[in-house]
Amino acid sequence: MAKKFREYKHLDLVQVSKETLEEWKQNNVFEKSISTRDGNPSFVFYEGPPSANGKPGIHHVLARSIKDIFCRYQTLKGKQVFRKAGWDTHGLPVELGTEKELGITKEDIGTKISIEEYNEACKRTVMRYTDLWNDLTEKMGYWVDMEDPYITYKPKYMESVWWLLKQIYNKDLLYKGYTIQPYSPKAGTGLSSHELNQPGTYQDVTDTTIVAQFKVNKDSTDLFNDFDGDVYFLAWTTTPWTLPSNTALTVGPDIDYVVVETFNQYTFEPIRVILGKPLVAKQFGKPYFLAETEEDFKVYAAGNKTIPYRIVGEYKGADFVGTRYEQLLPWALPYENAENAFQVIPGDFVTTEDGTGIVHTAPTFGADDARVAKEAGVPPMLVLDTHGNAVPLVDLQGRFVADLPEGYGGKYVKNEYYDDGTAPEKSVDVEIAILLKEQNKAFKVEKYKHSYPHCWRTDKPILYYPLDSWFIKVTDVKDRMVELNKEINWKPKATGEGRFGNWLENANDWNLSRSRYWGIPLPIWRTEEGDEVTVIGSVEELVAEIEKSIATGVMTSNPFQNFEVGNMTEENYDLIDLHKNVVDEITLVSESGKPMKREADLIDVWFDSGAMPYAQVHYPFENKELIDNGTMYPADFIAEGVDQTRGWFYTLHAIGTLVFDSKAYKNVMSNGLVLDKNGQKMSKRLGNAVDPFDTLATYGPDATRWYMIANAQPWENLKFDIAGVDEVRRKFFGTLYNTYSFFALYANVDGFTFEEEEIPVNERAELDQWIISELNTLTKKVDAFLTDYEPTKAARAIQEFVIDNLSNWHVRLSRRRFWRGDYSKDKIAAYQTLYKVLETVSILGSPIAPFFMDRLYKDLNAATGKNPAESVHLADFPLVEESLIKAELEEQTHLAQTATSMILSLRKLSDNKVRQPLQKVMIPVLNDTMKANLEAVSELLKQEVNVKEIQLLTNEEASNLLVKSIKPNFKTLGPKYGKEMKAISAATAELTNEEIVKLEQSGKIDLLIDNKTLTLDLEDFEIATKDIPGWTVASNSTLTVALDLQLTEELINEGVARELVNRIQNLRKETGLEVTDKIILNLKNDESIVNAVEQNKDYICSETLAEDLVLQDLVANGAEVEINGLMTQIAITKL
Repeated sequence: MAKKFREYKHLDLVQVSKETLEEWKQNNVFEKSISTRDGNPSFVFYEGPPSANGKPGIHHVLARSIKDIFCRYQTLKGKQVFRKAGWDTHGLPVELGTEKELGITKEDIGTKISIEEYNEACKRTVMRYTDLWNDLTEKMGYWVDMEDPYITYKPKYMESVWWLLKQIYNKDLLYKGYTIQPYSPKAGTGLSSHELNQPGTYQDVTDTTIVAQFKVNKDSTDLFNDFDGDVYFLAWTTTPWTLPSNTALTVGPDIDYVVVETFNQYTFEPIRVILGKPLVAKQFGKPYFLAETEEDFKVYAAGNKTIPYRIVGEYKGADFVGTRYEQLLPWALPYENAENAFQVIPGDFVTTEDGTGIVHTAPTFGADDARVAKEAGVPPMLVLDTHGNAVPLVDLQGRFVADLPEGYGGKYVKNEYYDDGTAPEKSVDVEIAILLKEQNKAFKVEKYKHSYPHCWRTDKPILYYPLDSWFIKVTDVKDRMVELNKEINWKPKATGEGRFGNWLENANDWNLSRSRYWGIPLPIWRTEEGDEVTVIGSVEELVAEIEKSIATGVMTSNPFQNFEVGNMTEENYDLIDLHKNVVDEITLVSESGKPMKREADLIDVWFDSGAMPYAQVHYPFENKELIDNGTMYPADFIAEGVDQTRGWFYTLHAIGTLVFDSKAYKNVMSNGLVLDKNGQKMSKRLGNAVDPFDTLATYGPDATRWYMIANAQPWENLKFDIAGVDEVRRKFFGTLYNTYSFFALYANVDGFTFEEEEIPVNERAELDQWIISELNTLTKKVDAFLTDYEPTKAARAIQEFVIDNLSNWHVRLSRRRFWRGDYSKDKIAAYQTLYKVLETVSILGSPIAPFFMDRLYKDLNAATGKNPAESVHLADFPLVEESLIKAELEEQTHLAQTATSMILSLRKLSDNKVRQPLQKVMIPVLNDTMKANLEAVSELLKQEVNVKEIQLLTNEEASNLLVKSIKPNFKTLGPKYGKEMKAISAATAELTNEEIVKLEQSGKIDLLIDNKTLTLDLEDFEIATKDIPGWTVASNSTLTVALDLQLTEELINEGVARELVNRIQNLRKETGLEVTDKIILNLKNDESIVNAVEQNKDYICSETLAEDLVLQDLVANGAEVEINGLMTQIAITKL
């Protein structure tokens, strides 16, 4: 029995995806998509590793669709595309989640729970949602090797990271520094500058700010001998908690300063204060006023609503340098060189943009403060703890040290650091402000809204804190990173040049140290004095160094004694663990014989992910050739969310530059956010988050993927509307499904299986030649779009082709060819054409809609066996046949489509049904080409819009009949000619009908505006055509159509006949007749239809396959139908 095309009762995208997924698994289609490309060039793709301790969201469907599209496309193009999945398993997200689960804080690790137990708990929680991720990956059709993923906590991965770090050390690009760094007390670790610049880290906060009065020690200077009483330096701070750590005041040497006499607004005491001259107006707003006479001071009394002030002295900043002042809050003294504290020093960073022009300087909590204080020999506020260690006044948890007086010891410096519900009503900042007000040391206290950095993981404010950290000298390779970035194709370009490019231009050294437990340990061992260092770059090196340590008696046993050096099996590597709890127990021996302990910190987890190109293949210990010969490096393509610009994209680029002097990726797509339909961020709190599993289960992965890709460019934010997914399912997939169903129905009736010899395209009907031309043009476009990483343009091009060209034009106009009884050459050509189009569309659309397009491809191929590939994903991308592209034919048809659309719109507006024939359409032609194109399609056009006559008008004829109106297009003209718009409007209003027609012909016009000639384009105007009596008119930028609305009796009768044909066809379907069955028609002898039937009997019979048509007064068993508002009866008898 001949094979048939599979037929369906209805479209079910969810069922299609389930069945297809099962077939992929059974037939190992993903594996074959790689193995069948053996020996071909590779397309290198890197998977940015997700963390499996969080659940996947709808945005992951978008991100993974984008990645999947280009890997599938490149496979179709013949490339071999390895795609290894990965899990990001270390770092803060995992640790904080584990602490919460165990009910502990960072301080409990090593006391209440051992580091080993803690790390084991982290390892368990990190892979918690692996099954959910795998499930989503499978259901959405993202092909990536989940069987053999890279996992960042595995010893092989960690060993490669160590090797990379050693290369950086060998290049003298790794150093240790004690510097002020961003620090997260809630996370208990320092942060790198790129972590501090993750999206959303800078948040608007309202803080208590103080302009503090620092009392001048008049014995230290002669500057103020002329003034009786006390003189104060004014310094502003947004962080009052740092005031106890103040050890200097910094001035700009060249800034002008003044002494102002006034009264303190809180204590009402007379004071003289020093501040920058340009800031007097800012600091002396309400309630202060500039005194004009001595009397203003004499009449002032405590509690007055206004306070006088006057300037009584002027100085340069350099004059103050070396002046001493009294400590503001004498709660502690620096443990060394305290005699050098509390003096005025110069600084190049001081400005007069805000504040007072005098900077409160706390060297322990600010990088600039630390630098200028060090240069001036001023000590930082460090005190000795119970163990004799020098520490700041704030500990690593963000609390004041315990022995601070006034009850401040042990208090958190920011209320956000307290556990929920336990924060005091008054913050430390507020308490200090009240205290200073009482002591006549506060000039002004006010609330101030500003942007402040927060930890990207805890969402709590960070502190700037002195930390002993290891740094990578990114500043040494910054220029090279900028240079290499210019070779990378960014999508969108603006992100690469702007956000990323600017970031590289201003890159700081990378703080690599993290004071945590679950991560890759720094492979650095140092002597206590820090004079000798060993950096370990492999397990082999570590084992050798341990043996040396054992030989000298420092260590007694080798924790890696069972490890076999050189054996790369997983079993061998499973014998070892390189995490902190193991390697911290290892003491090595220096060249001079001193013991060396490992540096306690871990490596920034972002280094883990940036190392994945090399560590995923255990480079250079295995697979060295894959990286060195370009098979798996650099990446041809990577894609992640825009938040990775200063995350994974940055660390990949940095490590590639630092170690290999190379870019790590050639093309990168930075995708936008997925918002709710109103443009709001999705969150559980707002209840607007979309569950990806529900969406896939309801609408299927194909509709979800197609909607996400076609709706907005990947790098733009997507407003996700579930109704849009449903619309894609109905309009695009519904149309494609209906087209296939139409083909399968008739092909099965006729037994078409493509066994006949292929009919040359030039011997087929013009309609076939046109759709084949459009198909090749589409193939060319989709190929170019996907090569250029433009998936949205590709999806929209396919969508437009399927709906407008294939379904609404080709199939609709070819229907009669399929209905015809004889199996003619034309009918075979129609089948061959539609088969070819459907097969090609299935391949072109398969990267975006992998399930449905595979089903479509297989359903076609199962009956014909034409393509040797068992799945669309193993097929080759279609080749463009340039000789079959007929640009002129495409242009003619586009013109016909546009005219049809416009005329049908006019019919709708004038309430004339399409089945009602009309007499005439008039179309003005702008040139000979347009005339020839319209003549070529005029017969088709008449059928499409159901008119008897198409009349083409010359310019002269048109200008006599059709009156044009014109006005400026403010959208295009406004940005170009803002000021001249009034004059342009006036000149446009003066244009004649002939000038407007000429503008339409040439596409340009010169207007004289204010003695200048401006050349404007057709798009700069909005042109309309006014209706004429008995006609209705429509126009766009290139085409005008006028439709004759007058109806004759003959036209009305033909309209009735067409309505009858429609009702008869519906009855045929309802009574279950086959499309080829012949019938006899009995119609009721109603006055309203008699004339119509008699005049159009042959037409009615041929359209409905009726052998005879009988008019009767009574119709037995007739079905009631409505024709133009009147009821009649029809009976159908099958022959």
